[in-house]
Amino acid sequence: MATSGNDNCNANDSVWQFRGNGATSDAAAVTLRKLVFGMFKNCNFNNGKTILPSTTHSFKTCPEAEEAVAAAVRSGMANSYAPSPGIFNARRAVADYLNCELPTKLRPEDVYITGGCNQAIEIVIDSLAGNPAGNILLPNPGYPHYDARAIHSGVEVRKYDLLPERDFEIDLDGLEAAADKNTVALVLINPNNPCGNVYTYDHLKKVAEMAKKLGIVVISDEVYDKVVYGERPFVPMGTFASIAPVITFGSISKGWVVPGWRIGWMAMNDPNRILKNAGVVESIEDCLDLTPQPSFLLQEALPEILEKTPKEYFAKKNKAMKRNVELSFERLRDIPCLFCHKKPESCSYLWLRLDTSVLDYIENDLDFCTKLVNEESLILVPGVALGAKNWVRISIGTEESELAETFDRLKSFYSRHAISKENIKSH
Repeated sequence: MATSGNDNCNANDSVWQFRGNGATSDAAAVTLRKLVFGMFKNCNFNNGKTILPSTTHSFKTCPEAEEAVAAAVRSGMANSYAPSPGIFNARRAVADYLNCELPTKLRPEDVYITGGCNQAIEIVIDSLAGNPAGNILLPNPGYPHYDARAIHSGVEVRKYDLLPERDFEIDLDGLEAAADKNTVALVLINPNNPCGNVYTYDHLKKVAEMAKKLGIVVISDEVYDKVVYGERPFVPMGTFASIAPVITFGSISKGWVVPGWRIGWMAMNDPNRILKNAGVVESIEDCLDLTPQPSFLLQEALPEILEKTPKEYFAKKNKAMKRNVELSFERLRDIPCLFCHKKPESCSYLWLRLDTSVLDYIENDLDFCTKLVNEESLILVPGVALGAKNWVRISIGTEESELAETFDRLKSFYSRHAISKENIKSH
């Protein structure tokens, strides 16, 4: 009698020589994407509530960006493979865009086009992973894709703190203490996600001087450079490249509200040719040959997007963001379990400390966010995903009607879980 093909195939049988890569699983486990999309499993799709935040009520990109992409499609110029570093016109446009605020000007050859900021992170960390004992200094809290890629590339992660009592400035003493002879780089996120602060000229200069003292490169993540609505001006880290070499990351994802377009860049601010002489630039170029090129279509459109988007577009969007901050602070008065140390000056989030002592049956930030998704279909990022226990990140880059609904649901959730006055006394 014939047997099923499955009868002789058992994945646990020792005859099979292949196994999944555990390092990949370890790296993926700390990504924001893994956690946030995993939280969808806790949504109650039968409660009649739409999932927030939504994509339909977020800010829209500008017509100039949309037309640039449409024109690139119609031109027929982007139907082939692009060169690994990116097409020249896109590299030149990014150099011009960045040079507006830099004392030492970039050449097109100093810029490489990437598939968003995440690909830039992957390429640079892989390119710095030559020392088996190497480590990298990451901010706490910070963006977890740096952690994930370092784990995947076998680079040790060491953390330095951002100080809430000092407007989330970098703890420079702690940063220095975390470094050793095997430290290769520090990552700076400015404007800062998730804290929403913008670093001063003086503080950034001190960071550059510390990098020089330690003999390391500064990786400056400036993806939110067009989302600044406070009084403090944005200063690019490349301003201090004469002190220590700086690799700048950027993209159009946040400023133009198009994260799905996946087009970004990295720029070598290296006037003293330190990165060049150390072989880092060559390693980056080799790594680019190993990875898929970003969309030729978006590269073709990028010069038009950068050059023709009117300043009024950013001004209008940032004015709306500032208004959303004020509305959020008004509504936070009704939710005593959440506290914001300072009003953000940039980005599209509130970074809030969670006080579980005023809540019943809420153990920590992950528990808070998990139950919130289940009961209110509202997704907040737990602080533990960004390196900080008992904090949460709320997205406020949306229309006022959705923002109001977000705080209505938060208030409803708090009301159900708030400890009664009698129970507070007993605690």
